[in-house]
Amino acid sequence: MKRVVITGLGAITPVGCTVDTFWQSLKNGKNGIDFITKFDTEGFTAKLAGEVKDFDPLLYMEKGDVRRTDKFVQYAVGAAVQAVEDSGIAENVAPERFGVYFGTGIGGMDTFITEHNSLLNRGPQRVSPMFIPKMISNMGAGNIAIKVGAKGPCISVSTACASGTTAIGEAYRAIKGGYADAIIAGGVEACVNPLAVAGFINCMALSESTDKGAASVPFDARRSGFIMGEGAGALIVEEYEHAVKRGAKIYAEVKGYGSTCDAFHVTAPDDSAEASARAIADCYKEAGADFNPENIYINAHGTSTPLNDKTETKAIKNVFGEDAYKLHVSSTKSMTGHLLGAAGAVEGIAAVLAVRDNIIPPTIGYKEADPECDLDYTPNNALNTQVDIALSNSLGFGGHNACVAFVKCED
Repeated sequence: MKRVVITGLGAITPVGCTVDTFWQSLKNGKNGIDFITKFDTEGFTAKLAGEVKDFDPLLYMEKGDVRRTDKFVQYAVGAAVQAVEDSGIAENVAPERFGVYFGTGIGGMDTFITEHNSLLNRGPQRVSPMFIPKMISNMGAGNIAIKVGAKGPCISVSTACASGTTAIGEAYRAIKGGYADAIIAGGVEACVNPLAVAGFINCMALSESTDKGAASVPFDARRSGFIMGEGAGALIVEEYEHAVKRGAKIYAEVKGYGSTCDAFHVTAPDDSAEASARAIADCYKEAGADFNPENIYINAHGTSTPLNDKTETKAIKNVFGEDAYKLHVSSTKSMTGHLLGAAGAVEGIAAVLAVRDNIIPPTIGYKEADPECDLDYTPNNALNTQVDIALSNSLGFGGHNACVAFVKCED
């Protein structure tokens, strides 16, 4: 089997629209959660979100392409272009061996809303001919492939909030099996809009707090729901010898992947944590399962919902036993909010950089311990410590669980 490494990164997030600004924000505990500006929240019980600020799609796309694409495509292309430029891969890979695995939970919901309103208010003749190609969820992956000339496998992954992690993991397997030399993997979401927010409110998922510093508080006893976020993350997943031959910089090696399903409930996690633990265990076993627990970092799914956080804590304990208390865990959703289909990709980048820099990003806003969430969640301040392996967890609606492992790349 082939070895697989990460050679490029790109990020569009609520705490920065480049990888450097994103990572500096995480290390400094910057809070990207604020009052929603994208629509009038009068009548909405949830008022906060992690919105992307200062994103200019014209840095990555022509003006005509911006007009013809939904915001989720623009975020996806932006992150992907950053990652491709960071890696230098475009000029150094055969197009037929260059793929795209990009996930989204929802796709072009802004476009769906706009065109539905046109249908109701102006009639069927006024629905845009670009409605379908702007809205359908594969267009993130498709537009990335068109932009960079990637003619290998092009797959749009949708495993709800595990989409980004699933995309990275499946790209890893494809390259490990020899089906491609490099793949742009990641996830995207752009649905801070009235319909999505109302839907999540009414299924009792969102926090209704108006305290920006205490709304997204993963593992804290005060947690009451997640905060919607948006953005995109992209990683260049590449075959090791291919990367070495072209002199690429290597951030980390992808060493393991686990994917399971609770097969339990459409929104609630299975509180036995059996399947979620198995995803972590499968990933860790493939990575070698012989790491000092004090040098292990887990970027937790950590949504700040009552059920998710205690179930994920139980899953970690099910895998590591008493060693779970020696691990370093944190949820960067405390700073970004929950980026849905983009979460696993953006958090995968955080895990890669934690391995590279030996820094654990914090869980900010943490104040009140919960007896059912009793691990070391790196409260409030980043920690400088040896990181030999980072696991990135994702748990999605529908029971989707995914975990991917990154380690320091040894020659």
